[in-house]
Amino acid sequence: MAGPQIERLIQLLARLPGLGPRSARRAALYLLERREALLEPLAAALNDAALHIKACPICGNFDTHVPCAICSDPKRPRTRLCVVADVASLWAIERADCHAGGYHVLGGVLSALDGIGPGDLNLDSLVARVGAGGIDEVILATPATVEGQTTAHYIADRLHGTGVMVSVLAHGVPVGGELDYLDDGTIGAALRARRPL
Repeated sequence: MAGPQIERLIQLLARLPGLGPRSARRAALYLLERREALLEPLAAALNDAALHIKACPICGNFDTHVPCAICSDPKRPRTRLCVVADVASLWAIERADCHAGGYHVLGGVLSALDGIGPGDLNLDSLVARVGAGGIDEVILATPATVEGQTTAHYIADRLHGTGVMVSVLAHGVPVGGELDYLDDGTIGAALRARRPL
């Protein structure tokens, strides 16, 4: 139905999160119909990103500078480290503008089903960073999933005895959430994490 270049474009687009084969076909047609306005600038931007954007060797964030803007910011306190599963989580926390310290990107979470063990994550460098001193608190901001919580417990065990305070994000009722719409696990976590008013 289409040439090999179009099929390759569709197959590559289908690998993106949220795009299946049909959505990828529609996106490919949309790009091809807007070659000068969208396809060519997108291709140039992708090429530029591939050439210039690198993972920060300190925290794992993506940036055009090494170390990244977060790690090289002299105004950020170096005593608090927020551990996240991926760069998307780091960007979400930065967008919320609620953490002024450093980060450490694990590159995923432990998952026996997917064959992801401790050696597959960026854990040894985390332990080395904490062991080098200067960090007072490690905030474990892993996902609120079984795998995320397993990862958080594993990290807490690895950091036990370092003298560093290890904390986790609170879980429970979201701001503006109604109890009737929440799952049982979220309600239970909220009740267990209750605090005085």
